[in-house]
Amino acid sequence: MTVAVLVNGHRPSDLAQALPVNDRGFQYGDGVFETMRFERGTVRFLDAHLQRLREGCERLGIPVPDSATLRAEIATVTANLHSAVLKIIVSRGSGARGYRPSGEPVPTRVVAAYSAPENDTQRMLRLRWCETRLGRNERLAGIKHLNRLEQVLAQAEWNDPAIDEGLMMDTEGELVCATSSNVFIFRDGALLTPDLRYAGVRGVMRGQVLRIAKQLGMAVREEPLWPHDLDSAEEVFLTNAVRGIRAVGSLEAKQWTRRVVSDQLRAALGV
Repeated sequence: MTVAVLVNGHRPSDLAQALPVNDRGFQYGDGVFETMRFERGTVRFLDAHLQRLREGCERLGIPVPDSATLRAEIATVTANLHSAVLKIIVSRGSGARGYRPSGEPVPTRVVAAYSAPENDTQRMLRLRWCETRLGRNERLAGIKHLNRLEQVLAQAEWNDPAIDEGLMMDTEGELVCATSSNVFIFRDGALLTPDLRYAGVRGVMRGQVLRIAKQLGMAVREEPLWPHDLDSAEEVFLTNAVRGIRAVGSLEAKQWTRRVVSDQLRAALGV
C-alpha cells in the first residue's frame, strides 16, 4: 500500500494524474530506480543506494538529482513511519514522441514510501527455474533501469504461493540472479556469486555481503556461474535490499539444510 509520494518535491493531489503521459519513463522505461528498506528512522545503506542511482543516471546520460534534495524528500515521506519500503524513480522526464532524447532533459523525480513486508528470516525459501531468459547487454548490465519486462514475464510464470522466487539464466545459459534478488552459493570454502558482466543488477545488499564477507576473512569470488554449479553448492542464499539475506531450502528437486554462512552474514550486517 502506498503511504506517501512526492513527485518533483510536491505531493500530487491525484496519483492517477501525477505523471504526464509523455514522460519517457512511462513511454520507454527511460530511467532508473532504487528500492530501499526504512526501519526505525534509518534507511539501510542509503549512501550505497544513492551512489548506485548516480551511476545509473550517468550511464544513461540523465542529470543526477541533488543528494541533499533526495535526503530531504526521503525524510518527508517517512515522517512518523516506523518501517517502510522506499522507492526513488528518476526518469529522463517529458519529451517529444520518438526514441531520440532531447539535448537538455529535465528529469522527473519520484520519492515514495510503501508499507513494508514482514520478514521471516528463519524460513528457508523454495525456488524454481524460470523459462524467461535475460538478454545480454553490457551497456545496461549492473544498473537498475526502469525496463523490467524480463522480470515481469518471469514472475508471471507461476502462481503457486509455495514458491518464493525463481532463478533466471541469460540467453547463453549462465546463472544470473533471481527475479528480484541476487544469488550466492557457498562451495569448497568459498562464497561465489555471478559476476553480472552481461546482465543483472548489482544489488546494494549484494555489495554489502561481498564487503562484509571479505572483512570476515571469507574467500569471495565474482565469476561466471552455471546451473550445474548449484548441484555442488553446500549452501545457497538470496540477497535483496528490502528482504535482506534469505537462505534457500530447495530448488525444485534439489534441497539444502545448511544456512551457516547466510546466518553469519546476516548477523554481521544486522539484517
